[in-house]
Amino acid sequence: MKKYLLIYIVILFFNTHDFEAQEKFVASISEYNEAIKKAKAGDVLILKNGVWKDVEINAYGKGTKELPIVIKAETAGKVIITGNSTLNIYGEFIIVSGLWFKNGNSTYKSVVQFKKNTKFFANNCRLTNSTISYFKVTPGIKDHWVDIWGKNNRVDHNNFTGKTSTGTTLVVWLKGNEHIENNHRIDNNLFGFREELGENGGETIRIGTSTNSMKSSKTIVERNVFASCNGEIEIISNKSGDNIFRDNLFVGSKGTLTLRHGNNALVERNVFLGNGVSKTGGIRVINSGHIIKNNLLIGLQGEGYRGSIVLMNGVLNSPLNRYHQVKNVDIQNNTIINSGPLVFGAGKDDEKTLAPENVNFSNNLIFNNKAANNIQFLDAVSGINFNTNYIDAMDADVVGFLKTKINWKELKNYPIPTKENRDLLKVTKNNLSPVKDIARKLRSVLNAGAFNLGSNRLPIALSLRAGPGWKPKIVAPKVKPQEILVKPGVATLEKAIKNAVKGTVLKLEAGAFLLKKKIKITNDVTIIGAKNAASIISVSDDVENQLDYIFRVNEGATFKLSHVTLNGETKSPKYAIVSPNKQEGGLYKVFVNNVIFKNFKNKNGGSVFKAYNGTLADTLSFKNSKFEDNYRGLNLSYDKDIFGKINANNIILQNSVFKNIEGEALNYIRKIPSPEILGGNLVVKNCVFSKVNNKEKGQFLKTNGIHKVTISNSVFEKSYNIKVPLDLKGSNNIMSNCLIFSSGFVKVSKNAKKINLIYKNPKWEDQVLFIPSEKSELLKKNNKIERIGLLQ
Repeated sequence: MKKYLLIYIVILFFNTHDFEAQEKFVASISEYNEAIKKAKAGDVLILKNGVWKDVEINAYGKGTKELPIVIKAETAGKVIITGNSTLNIYGEFIIVSGLWFKNGNSTYKSVVQFKKNTKFFANNCRLTNSTISYFKVTPGIKDHWVDIWGKNNRVDHNNFTGKTSTGTTLVVWLKGNEHIENNHRIDNNLFGFREELGENGGETIRIGTSTNSMKSSKTIVERNVFASCNGEIEIISNKSGDNIFRDNLFVGSKGTLTLRHGNNALVERNVFLGNGVSKTGGIRVINSGHIIKNNLLIGLQGEGYRGSIVLMNGVLNSPLNRYHQVKNVDIQNNTIINSGPLVFGAGKDDEKTLAPENVNFSNNLIFNNKAANNIQFLDAVSGINFNTNYIDAMDADVVGFLKTKINWKELKNYPIPTKENRDLLKVTKNNLSPVKDIARKLRSVLNAGAFNLGSNRLPIALSLRAGPGWKPKIVAPKVKPQEILVKPGVATLEKAIKNAVKGTVLKLEAGAFLLKKKIKITNDVTIIGAKNAASIISVSDDVENQLDYIFRVNEGATFKLSHVTLNGETKSPKYAIVSPNKQEGGLYKVFVNNVIFKNFKNKNGGSVFKAYNGTLADTLSFKNSKFEDNYRGLNLSYDKDIFGKINANNIILQNSVFKNIEGEALNYIRKIPSPEILGGNLVVKNCVFSKVNNKEKGQFLKTNGIHKVTISNSVFEKSYNIKVPLDLKGSNNIMSNCLIFSSGFVKVSKNAKKINLIYKNPKWEDQVLFIPSEKSELLKKNNKIERIGLLQ
């Protein structure tokens, strides 16, 4: 008996000691490397609090579901990974927790990757309760913060904020059979601020690539918060099959959840909040087999490709990297409130000719209390079945949408349709109709929209506790503006712009800057020339193809230009400055001071400045500048036929000269039933307009439909053929203390005002510099009000 008892004790000892999970405390990378080599299922390696600099951490081994190998911080958030560092997770059932990656200066292409190399990957592994913030890489490296390989891995309860380099924040890879049908989970993370890159590659999440887009991933992205994720138009880029996006919250993020490639995505119960931020969008649809239901979209400001729900046109026989036709897609029970338009057939052109086919668009609810073009049909819609969709807006009758008046109640400041909305009970059911609403309550009776009528519960996306269990105090690093001295010559300015980062100041020496290529302003950039505008920018004589423009200001960029001359005489570029490309509706800003624009005479639609259709400037400011011998001045008229659309919120013309302009100095108009509706602001002060648009029906400034126009202390002269130089309409249109000479008579209507207008010869002492004589009515001492014309 004693013999058997002894054997039992020995067996018990081995079971409870030799194979018992162990905790190991490590204080350096060398101690860690020794410990991880010996780690077995159930072991816990604890990293000492403090700074771990220039380390390559390999988290590997073979754990089990019940006994994973855990690598964690002594105190979550107190282990700082910095410098030239990276983390590789591979093996089976490895969990890494509590780390904070910050103050990086890395040469690696991944901050965290779920593999070691092309042979060793991660399966059933996890990154959790951690943070990556403003982790930088060596300039020129296109890095990712998290690369997920293998199968059944999870990234959860992390904070990813402040990526400034090119490259997607988090990528799921499907290259190789080891990574197909991977069943990864990306959940409960906070994806924080990411600045606009001005180019592709700034996605927050990308699942797959175009090459592998026909493969099945089965990744679930749920319960994440995307706050100010502005890297590019695709916040999430779906590029594989069978993925699920549910219960996520998008707040003030300038882009869309984009089903770019791949089929059979499920998009449900997500909430998109614009929060008044420009370019905020909803869901963009390409490819086939998708289900989009029970989503809530409120206050989105995007248009075009950034509309609320956008169905793209496809390409005939499309390669994997272009646009496959939208087919067999079911879009039901979504609610869109005060947001940008729904777009059907977006992108239609000579290549994208295939309109959506076999699409069910049913039981959706649209509300807008502003004048807006809420529904846009850009191609045929015969392939879309519109059934019992409801709209409460100022639009005219729209095919496929039933007009109704919605009654709302507020639930924690969010609008919920009440039970009194009996119209919404007339719906169209199919086998994909949702059995629950966005708040996951059973639909005892199906109604249109994302909520059950009178719901007393909000969607889970509005009550998320995303991010780590500890709160990182993330502070964006201060970046000192970079200054670059640029010498005259051929292509020197283009090269300097290419090297410019956000906030760069380019200082030009005096001389000629000859351009070989068009210049795109993708970041906040300032160009300052030599005194007296002695830095002259023009197109090189030996450019083979005509340049459309000299400068293009992209979405999100602020361009400041001063003390230069832009000369359009060589090769006749059409424009000096243009807006972002058409339909890129994100805000941009242009500030011009002490600049001369001359000889932009291209009559094939040319002008000094052009705003393309679908674009929107926050501010266009031209001060102390001269526009001379040009075909047209500033042209913002390309959306003249779209109801309510303007191309700039604010335009300022101050202390500037417009002389010898064949067309109008400014064409800034809006199609609107009444100028009393908010939209557009023009300020013209202390300017001189001489020999501008000199035709019978010409006008110096076209401002029809602009809500607020203030013209003061300015001169309009020598357009002898003009009958009505300005036609102001609306109670917020005011012209005061101005002089008009040999240029017809100002017209006002609809309560616009004209005050103290002088119809006399200005009496110039110097006609070239527009200096008035001592007896001129332009001087304050003579008109008794204010100086008219230029402030010397």
